[in-house]
Amino acid sequence: MTRDDQTVPPALKVNSCGRDVEITGIRDFDLDHIFDCGQCFRWTRNEDGSYTGTAFGRIVRMIWNPAKQLLRICGATPEDFENVWRGYLDLNRDYGEIKKYLAEKDTVIREAIDFGSGIRILNQEKWETILSFLISQNNNIPRIRKCVDSLAETLGAKIGTYDGKAYYALPTPEILAEASLEDLAPCRLGYRAKYLIDTAKLVREEGLDVLEALGQPEITADDARQSLCRYSGVGPKVANCISLFSMGKIDSFPIDVWVRKVMHQLYGIEEKNVKAMAEFAAERFCPYGGIAQQYLFYYITHHEEDGQL
Repeated sequence: MTRDDQTVPPALKVNSCGRDVEITGIRDFDLDHIFDCGQCFRWTRNEDGSYTGTAFGRIVRMIWNPAKQLLRICGATPEDFENVWRGYLDLNRDYGEIKKYLAEKDTVIREAIDFGSGIRILNQEKWETILSFLISQNNNIPRIRKCVDSLAETLGAKIGTYDGKAYYALPTPEILAEASLEDLAPCRLGYRAKYLIDTAKLVREEGLDVLEALGQPEITADDARQSLCRYSGVGPKVANCISLFSMGKIDSFPIDVWVRKVMHQLYGIEEKNVKAMAEFAAERFCPYGGIAQQYLFYYITHHEEDGQL
């Protein structure tokens, strides 16, 4: 397999159902795995197992039926699916082939893949992703979600209402660049507030197109990370997250406290030796380091929660 390998998955069938759209034939997919692996923060799990959230200025509810391999997106049309949700959910990539390729490497990654078999890497908005992962530093997922939502509600424009709940977009670079630390105080961002404001000022100065351009296929993951580290508060881990979750750089391998744990406990690498972990991932999982990272992250976080490791 080459770096650019994207073998086409089996064809999907897309049907309009009133105000919803149904997609059948999806494989290697599970909403719980996708929305609970630390890559996004704007989706909420409902009591029936569906998820409601927002992306690209749209609000939808997603319902997954694994027995029928059927995804229902409530509040979307077939055109919305083709223009937004197919790419957002990375449905043009054959994860079955990628899992097979990675599983041949060793039994550790094979077990992690089996545990989080429905994970897919979302292709999120770049500006939203840089804000989200600046907020994520030294933070836990429930609190990140609260901070991101609070930032949207405090300074963002209202997108609309769904099932009685109002949804807001994150503030634009122009709005956030004009904000003061006092303006952001209700969001309880702590020291991260200054990072957000300073980053917004640079994005406003350069233009959002400069950030968007980093997602072009000809830009390597290394070049994207180097450019992202120019933004206030963005270090290697955050840069890797942004490049993986919004720029299609699937060889990016973010290393946080959880990944250090899993690489130490399951691969025997010294927990503080981030360089050795990055080198190991580049050699063992290339060209799918980012996808492997998500399987490992999901595995370690859920097993530690259950007291199994």
